[in-house]
Amino acid sequence: MSLKIRRIALSNFRKFRDPFVLDGLSDGLNVIIEPNETGKSTLLEAMRAAFFIRHNTANRLARSYAPHGEAVAPQIEIGFEARGEAWQVNKRFLKGASVEVRGPSGRAQGEDAEAQLQALLGARRDTSQAGDVAAHGALGLLWVGQAQALEVTPPGEIVRDSVRATLEAEVGTIMGGAAYQRVRPRIDSQFADYWTNTGRPGARQSTARTEHEAAERAATEAATRLAALEQGFADLEAARARLKVLDRDLADTADADRRRVLVGQIDVARSAAQLRDTRRAEQGRLADQVKALEELTGRLADARKALSKTVAELASAFEKRSALEEELATARERAGTARDRLAAARDNRRNAHAALDAAGKLVATQARHVEIARARQRRDELLPLGAQLDVARELGKTLIPPNLIKMLEERERAVDKARAAVEAGATRVEFTGDVSGVQIDGMPAEPGDRTLSRETRIQLGGAMLIIRPPAGLQSAETVLANARDDLNAALADHGVASVADARTRNEAARDAAANARTLEAKIAGLTPAVGLLGIADGASALKAFVAGLQESAEGEGSEEGPDLDALTAIVAEADSALARAEGADEAASMQLRQLEARNAPLMVQAAGAERDAANAEAQLAALEGKPEVAGLDQAVSEARQREAAALVSLQDAERAATAHDVSAIERQIGMLDKRVEVARAQRIDLEKVIAGLEARIEAEGGKGLADRAAVTRDEADAAAANLARVMQEADTLKLLRDTLEDAHAETSRTFVGPVARRARRHIEQLLPGSDPSFGDDLGLTSIVRGGLGENCGDLSRGTQEQLAVLTRLAFADMLLEQGVPVSLILDDPLVYSDDTRLDLMTEILTDAATRMQVILLTCRDRAFRHLGNRIILTGVE
Repeated sequence: MSLKIRRIALSNFRKFRDPFVLDGLSDGLNVIIEPNETGKSTLLEAMRAAFFIRHNTANRLARSYAPHGEAVAPQIEIGFEARGEAWQVNKRFLKGASVEVRGPSGRAQGEDAEAQLQALLGARRDTSQAGDVAAHGALGLLWVGQAQALEVTPPGEIVRDSVRATLEAEVGTIMGGAAYQRVRPRIDSQFADYWTNTGRPGARQSTARTEHEAAERAATEAATRLAALEQGFADLEAARARLKVLDRDLADTADADRRRVLVGQIDVARSAAQLRDTRRAEQGRLADQVKALEELTGRLADARKALSKTVAELASAFEKRSALEEELATARERAGTARDRLAAARDNRRNAHAALDAAGKLVATQARHVEIARARQRRDELLPLGAQLDVARELGKTLIPPNLIKMLEERERAVDKARAAVEAGATRVEFTGDVSGVQIDGMPAEPGDRTLSRETRIQLGGAMLIIRPPAGLQSAETVLANARDDLNAALADHGVASVADARTRNEAARDAAANARTLEAKIAGLTPAVGLLGIADGASALKAFVAGLQESAEGEGSEEGPDLDALTAIVAEADSALARAEGADEAASMQLRQLEARNAPLMVQAAGAERDAANAEAQLAALEGKPEVAGLDQAVSEARQREAAALVSLQDAERAATAHDVSAIERQIGMLDKRVEVARAQRIDLEKVIAGLEARIEAEGGKGLADRAAVTRDEADAAAANLARVMQEADTLKLLRDTLEDAHAETSRTFVGPVARRARRHIEQLLPGSDPSFGDDLGLTSIVRGGLGENCGDLSRGTQEQLAVLTRLAFADMLLEQGVPVSLILDDPLVYSDDTRLDLMTEILTDAATRMQVILLTCRDRAFRHLGNRIILTGVE
């Protein structure tokens, strides 16, 4: 039967510092969609704490429930249905730790309440560890936190025990028989001598292998030493042969003769290089002389051209300035006249504006008096409206929130339900006729009906009639009393006599609130902002202004105001005259500025031309005064001839220097010296090697290495034979054990068949043609597709997450058949699913919601917005 969460109330629980209530959860699919960090995972943790964590726990997990940095008591209240009955659990941690469970049979507190929860939900005594969800029973498997569904894990022991009865009923057998139980321990005992639990070689095999490896190492070492001795003789002969070759090479004089020839060639090469450098420097000096004479010729020609150009520019500048001087004189005269007219227009305008400002102030004063009178009138109308508004607001504050009204109605229904249960179980008696002499519990009886809810004694003359109502009636009366106490306490908290009074008070409060809004609108209409008086909008601003006025009858003046229109016309005429004067002055000034602007560059141009002409004349005179200018052309020709001759001599010297390269000769000498040096170093190394080989041969020759190698080889062969025998015994035991294991696995596959059939119904929708395989622990181990098995750990993260959800659905269906209260809660599920798989999984979850309550906590609005009953945390109070 599905476990149905109806209501969750939190206070001081992690991020929910303020009281928080979540209700409205339906029987089927519920989707709680909110962004990250809004408390979705905290809700799941709070439900686990309420159902499975003991109230008097004070370890790190319980301390983590309190908001960070606050020493408060976390409180959780959950209303739920289990086995078709309504239940409620209230739990408080840390300070004043307590727990109370309310159900059909009344209330339980403390350890009795914890035991009642465990029995109801099929859980074990809590270990208070954050990750120990196996002790939570079916809900530990089906309430999946963030990232917990990313790995396909087997169910806990409690779930396996719960479904065992169903499996045995369907299969008709249990795993393993009596013969198997007798034989398997003996084989396991012998198997443990040869193999470890992980299938690796055990102690017997390891010992035999170690002995074989030691014997092989000894034989290999002896053979290696014998081979090294024999190799030493061969290496000694080879080293002596290489030494003879080196001695012969060092005695050869060909390289020494070649070196003496190269040393003689170096002096010739250095002389040729020195001559080449001399010729190169001489050719460079002559080239510089030619370049200097050519530059002098060019500078002389440029100076003559510049002088001619500057003289022409100076004449042009003087001609342009003479034509502009007359226009400048006329423009200066017009600008002076315009400035005089502008000064007179400004004086007239200033006088006209002063008269207009004085008249405006007088008119403003009269207008202020009128507005003050109107403000006093609005204040008088405002006072009674303000009093009415205060009364309406006070009445509106008595409104009881809808959720509290709903709570009162629920408690009233609980009282009616409990009263009906009492009346249904009570005994009714009726007295008619003469009842004199009849007593009920020692009191005289009266005619009419009477309801008996407890043991009652009726005296009938000498006989005693004892009436005992059903035993369960007393608990029903207790439930009725508790329901009445809860209702009366809630009514007293809100100051009402009954739920009907609460509704009546709410109606009056709503009418008052509506009337308050109407009065606020009227007051807002009476208190607009008055800029002339500096009054802001609002009743307080108007009252403050009127309170600050004097009691005199300000504003009753009746003096006739000045003629503002005539004064305004005078001001307009003065403004126009000023504008015309400013325009004339601006035009005259602009014309003068334009002429001065045209004259300024001409003056600069004339001055520059005059300066450039003087400079050009001085530069030309300086160049013509040099002595080399007289015979400049002949000097250039002779310098070019000397440069050509020097270039020919440089080319001859470079060819001579190339024929004898000093660097190449020095490299050849270095190579010959290096060859002799290396040969001598090799000879010294060979002499060391020969001495070492002779010493080793002398030391190893008399140790009988050949006999020792033969003995160690025989020992290695014997160890190899022993190892082969031990491995054969080990393989035999492994074959026997594997055979028993296969038979046991066949029985196991038969046992887990019902689980596989239920899971296959969902998995085939996700992976068509796939066959799930389960282990002895009822955990999904692999998927067979196309005849090939795939380990669950090798599948993609998305597929693993989807399979984890589907196998949980299969176990949930089996637990439902057992009558175990189950529900499915998934926190941020299917994060790795593609769009197609996501649509398919949502269809499967929607179908599962027809059999059990399903709650999805997610931040993915787009993926789940079309599903089930949507709940927004930010909209919950």
